[in-house]
Amino acid sequence: MTTYDGAPARAARIVRAVAAYLAAGALGLGLALAGCTDKGPAPAPGAGAEQEAEHRVQVRVQRVEPVVLRDVLTLPGETEPDADVVLSSETDGVVEWVGPVEGQRVEQGETLMRIDVAAKRAKLEQAELSSRLAEAQARRREQLFQESVLSREELDESRTAMEVARASVAEARADFAQGQVRAPISGVVESLDADPGEFVSVGQQLLRLVNRDVVRVIVSVPELDVRYLSPGSEADVTVDAWPGRSWRGRVDFVSAKADSATRTFSARVLVDNADGAIRPGMLARASFLRREIADAVAVPLSSVQDKGGERMLFVEDGGVVRARTVELGVVQGGVVQVLSGLEPGENLIVAGQGSVEEGTRVVVQ
Repeated sequence: MTTYDGAPARAARIVRAVAAYLAAGALGLGLALAGCTDKGPAPAPGAGAEQEAEHRVQVRVQRVEPVVLRDVLTLPGETEPDADVVLSSETDGVVEWVGPVEGQRVEQGETLMRIDVAAKRAKLEQAELSSRLAEAQARRREQLFQESVLSREELDESRTAMEVARASVAEARADFAQGQVRAPISGVVESLDADPGEFVSVGQQLLRLVNRDVVRVIVSVPELDVRYLSPGSEADVTVDAWPGRSWRGRVDFVSAKADSATRTFSARVLVDNADGAIRPGMLARASFLRREIADAVAVPLSSVQDKGGERMLFVEDGGVVRARTVELGVVQGGVVQVLSGLEPGENLIVAGQGSVEEGTRVVVQ
């Protein structure tokens, strides 16, 4: 006889297996949740303070002290020789002789060229002979007049002939001198424009002399600054071609009228150039002292920050940054005057200022 007593037993075993599986899953989930909420070991004492110090910005500060500030006006200019002379021919003739060469220095009064002097010398000698003859005749007729041998009219004629002969000598001498081209100034021969054997006409350029023992620096002065300049004012001159070197100059001229196009005034500065280091045509800069400001508050230009169009400085106060809106004045080199917003004695941030703002905590290096 067939029975079904085994079916309930199998059903019971299946239920127990499912219950065991669910219990094991619940245990694993609990362990996983416990691991996720584990915070690890407690932090060591003082670790929070070190982390806070690491987040502070390192800066360098400079104590603000009053200084004497020089308000200097620097203007660009161009150099030119104090004397630049072009010599032209005063007579027609053939160039017989040329003395110097280009670049050679000559002295005032030195003969540089001769133009057709042979013919001019002959005319001068002839005029001098005629003059001596006329003078001798006049002396003899003077004596004959005293002896009542000659009339007054004849005496006057001899005197007139003597004066005419003397005038001819003067004319011949002047003509001969025109053929002798002499240096009107001491200087360097910049150019030679006539060669021996060349025929030249009156007014034709022969050579050019340049004297650069003294050079002029020509600058254009803005109308707001021209009141600071006057003849006799001193200036420091630098030349781009000679970095690190400067010359002391003196204002020689300030124009009375402004240029209508640029609204600037022309000024001329004379500079002693005995060694010839400055050459005409070089670019130069002339610096003029407008005024001296005593007890000025001045800061490095690099410390000034532009924040939305405002000029800002940052100071350190007890490890905290304080922002200052400032008004700037005179600039001298890499330093600028602060007219308002900063006081002497404050600790100005001069390094790291680009990384801070109001309230930033900092560490001073």
